[in-house]
Amino acid sequence: MGGGESGPPMICQHCHKNLASVHVTEVVDAAPQGEGEEENGPPEVIERHLCELCAQTADLPHAPVQAEKKTMADIWKLLQISAQQNKQVPEITCAECGMTLSEFRQKGRLGCPADYDLFAPHVGELLERVHGSREHVGRLPGLSEEELERLRKLEELRMELDSVIREEDYESAARLRDEIEALEPSAGGEAPDPAG
Repeated sequence: MGGGESGPPMICQHCHKNLASVHVTEVVDAAPQGEGEEENGPPEVIERHLCELCAQTADLPHAPVQAEKKTMADIWKLLQISAQQNKQVPEITCAECGMTLSEFRQKGRLGCPADYDLFAPHVGELLERVHGSREHVGRLPGLSEEELERLRKLEELRMELDSVIREEDYESAARLRDEIEALEPSAGGEAPDPAG
């Protein structure tokens, strides 16, 4: 992975409370497409972002096998780390409706229009968990199923390209770039323009 990544701190995808400090990227070969077809589809990339506590209890791929069980002292230390991380995240409260960040995380609903701005980063995380994306990629008027599928495939390939570039896997990046170029409309305008 490339160094120097910056951005807002990520929250653990398992407990949704602590800061994620363990980041796991797993590449899984796709299942065969059907009988008689020898070639598998593109591999699936699964990213997981966990806090130290959840990572300890998760069944992570390629995690070293631990020969001994955790002692009470180890468990106590993990609980202290978790409590310390919970204290570091300040409770945000909306001045308009009184909704707190923990209430929003528990209910998954906002209390008033001001909450959209106040809890914007957390709304984005929720959308990504629920829908797999922070942007709407639903049906657009005037597009056929084939065109919609092409756009979805392009979006998947672009996300995969970003991932392999971060991992500095330039051979895969070149292959993905070629696949993207093949799916993008040519200068002659083969694909219909959704705006016009």
